[in-house]
Amino acid sequence: MDTTFGIYALPALVACAGTACSMRLWRGVVVRLGMVDDPGHRKIHAEPTPLAGGVAVLTGWLVALAAGVVAVRTFWWDPATQAALWHGVGRRAGQLAVLVGGAVAMTILGALDDRHELRPAAKFVGQWVVASAVALAGIRITLFVPDPFFSYALTVLWILTLVNAFNFTDNMNGLCAGLGLIASWYFAMSAARQGQYLVAACGFAVCGALAGFLPWNFPRARVFLGDSGSHLVGYWVAVLAILPHFYSEVHPRGYAVLSPLWVVGVPLADLVQVVIRRWRRGQPFYVGDTQHFSHLLVRCGLSPVRAVLLLWLVAAATGAVALLW
Repeated sequence: MDTTFGIYALPALVACAGTACSMRLWRGVVVRLGMVDDPGHRKIHAEPTPLAGGVAVLTGWLVALAAGVVAVRTFWWDPATQAALWHGVGRRAGQLAVLVGGAVAMTILGALDDRHELRPAAKFVGQWVVASAVALAGIRITLFVPDPFFSYALTVLWILTLVNAFNFTDNMNGLCAGLGLIASWYFAMSAARQGQYLVAACGFAVCGALAGFLPWNFPRARVFLGDSGSHLVGYWVAVLAILPHFYSEVHPRGYAVLSPLWVVGVPLADLVQVVIRRWRRGQPFYVGDTQHFSHLLVRCGLSPVRAVLLLWLVAAATGAVALLW
């Protein structure tokens, strides 16, 4: 078996299967808990839809992560690769624990919002706590500025921005999950090209988990991501953007640190234009409306499915720019 396939493809396949297989279970659980999205204002669906996507996607990713750790620890067909992988797991065990805890915490925070409609301030504080934990664990953006407070503040701001940007894109079937899959794939590819096995494997597991969810959500939605899922996707993408080494002594291209902005260009641009529109109308930025890119494309004559496909295509194109950099 090819080593590359084992390291990268198997986590994706296991995560995909884990998400798909756990979906029916989680659908039943969230329906019993009353976590369904009812038709109404700004909604395009005609019947109550379970908000089970987030917990199912998290389940798939955790299953792949656990299976990967067990596989690396107990068997491998290439002793040298096994040693390198296990060394990476051991060296980053603390950070990996924080990242897993952050993913679980973001999902729970979103699930609480799905169930109880948290106040914006309470939700923001929860997001800040998780982002702070990641930054304090040493997973930070520096931008060549050797100042701990600067890197902490920038990292927290980055995670908060991406979490809310992807939360904003969860307004049409398949859009948020598809954009998250595309961004995760590009970041995983960047890590793989640099030999960062653990980062790349986690990124491809994210891709697999989201791929296992998409058939349930696109083009016809039987399940929604919910805030639990959009929070999780935004968190994953934000962290995966930090972990790869876009700049190194081997690849001394300072401008390459801006590569993540190309990968997440669509959700970031959507966030900026929506916030500006709401600010001009004197409306709080967190109050929803139908002024997102997807809604504007539908008003221009595209069907919702074609609008989502077009935005996926744009995201794939801008991500390709980052990879070529």
